[in-house]
Amino acid sequence: MGQVVSEVGDHFNTIAVVSLALHIPGGSSVVVGGVMLARTLPAILAGPLAGVALDRFDRKKIMLASDLLRCLIALGFVLVLTHQQTWLLYALSALLTFASPFFTSGRSAILPRITTAEELHTANALTQTTAWLTLSIGAMLGGISTKQFGYEWAFVANSASFLFSAWAIWNLRTPEGHFRPAREGIPKHHTPKEWARDFGDSLRYLWQTPLIFAIGMAYVGWASGGGAAQILFTLFGEIIYKAGPAGIGILWGAAGLGLVLGGITAHRLGRVLGFNGYKHAISIGYFIHGAAYVLFAIAPTIWLSALAIGVSRIAMGSNNVLNRTMLLTHVPDQFRGRVFSTVEMMLNTVMMISMALSSVETGALGIRTVGVIAGMLSGSTAIFWALANAAGKLPEPRPEPADEERYESAVTPA
Repeated sequence: MGQVVSEVGDHFNTIAVVSLALHIPGGSSVVVGGVMLARTLPAILAGPLAGVALDRFDRKKIMLASDLLRCLIALGFVLVLTHQQTWLLYALSALLTFASPFFTSGRSAILPRITTAEELHTANALTQTTAWLTLSIGAMLGGISTKQFGYEWAFVANSASFLFSAWAIWNLRTPEGHFRPAREGIPKHHTPKEWARDFGDSLRYLWQTPLIFAIGMAYVGWASGGGAAQILFTLFGEIIYKAGPAGIGILWGAAGLGLVLGGITAHRLGRVLGFNGYKHAISIGYFIHGAAYVLFAIAPTIWLSALAIGVSRIAMGSNNVLNRTMLLTHVPDQFRGRVFSTVEMMLNTVMMISMALSSVETGALGIRTVGVIAGMLSGSTAIFWALANAAGKLPEPRPEPADEERYESAVTPA
């Protein structure tokens, strides 16, 4: 419930901010790109810190701190309405995003602690699907309400949503009475050298576990074109189709609805696919995603464009749920915070590059052309994944017996 409410608020904020970036004095597509970059670079910088912290301290307390800090920052966007300075949009967006990995990676890290092994796939599908449902609802309502009631409403609603999320997280419980990682010998010293060593350990684990590394690289491949979409949805809604904030909301809403359907599809697939079937499904999903993304870029009307991006996101939603279930199932609890934050950091790095290039090249190549290129880049992930699988490079990781024993004792009351 905390996730649903806070993420609806997030999308209210996103629609309002990107629309405001076009309409304040000096606003342009370049400013939109700057805002999206300001929402990405801090997440990259925060990733290693968030991962190490989540694998050292109580994850629930870290998530609470993230929610309360974001509540204050989100309210600060109201200042932009009176000062109308682009630097304020950049600064507040950066602060809001810096605090986010401490919550998002923590949410992933605690999921196996509050489910049984049999429930984990369903819990993951539910978590992902509700997040995407809020994208659909939040984007549509955000676009419409911003147009009807103004930007201030969106910013205040987002701030209040973080308070509700903090209350929900506060009420989480485990039989152990805490959410500290199941890790032997947590370092007592918190020097930069020790934190760097912790982060280096997680990178070695990723590199030495081919499937986990491949999943991380698949997220990177998607982000090569997915980052551009963060810019293109705004430009298509405002400039190509001239539909204003409501047009942006339609495209984001279609993307969110597609992800929900993809999550439902993956929940069913995950129950019947074996490990080899899972790997083939990932290749097919990336191919469908890339082809539909290209159709989105060339569609003559906003409704056909929304339909295409919805199909694209069905494929991506399915892939995301299947891949995250693999991560949750195979990554030991002692590495879980760092692995999820590192994968998120890799994704955000490529998204930042994709957004930067697309925001610049839309002026030189045209908005639709950039969309076609982004779709082809993102869809090319299907080729690399299929080749790696055909070469036998994606074996299933061995189970972690010790971690599984700790896990069972954590979710089974004495």
